[in-house]
Amino acid sequence: MFILKHLHDLGHRRIALMKGQPNSLDSEPRWQALLTASRELGIKVDPTLNTVLTENSWSPELGYPVVSNLLRKTRNFTALVCFNDLAAIGAMRAMADCNVRCPHDISVVGFDDISGAGYSIPRLTTIRQPLHQMGELAARTLIERIQNPKCDAPRETYFLPELVVRESTTRVTTTSKVLP
Repeated sequence: MFILKHLHDLGHRRIALMKGQPNSLDSEPRWQALLTASRELGIKVDPTLNTVLTENSWSPELGYPVVSNLLRKTRNFTALVCFNDLAAIGAMRAMADCNVRCPHDISVVGFDDISGAGYSIPRLTTIRQPLHQMGELAARTLIERIQNPKCDAPRETYFLPELVVRESTTRVTTTSKVLP
């Protein structure tokens, strides 16, 4: 996954991971992709640094409580991968409220590239999905199936996402805090 490679290239090795809500269709595939990428990059997944979203919310409030709780337990990590951008924005607010600077103390990455990601402070590094391309293929496939019901349509199609690097990630330096 692009997110972990980006963080690894910046020198991050102690990375906290946030899993989505159990009822979200994207939770398990994203989680499995993170675990696979961490194995491939040799990044140890520390269960004490993992968080799971439990609430459903369309606001940054989504990530605020889980990251507040994590920071109360430990600050022994230099990066946080969030389930989505709203959770990441809430996470950055929780960090600020705990006197943790993003990205100087902890880098943060989101997923989805929502319109507000480029306007948060700092601007959020995130993964952008090719939604226009995905929609076009879905529409073409549907039209083909309507016109020719017996044709075999692909069951799964994969699209390459894009890493959008902004201000919420930085290289690990000797001044980066990794606190117990």
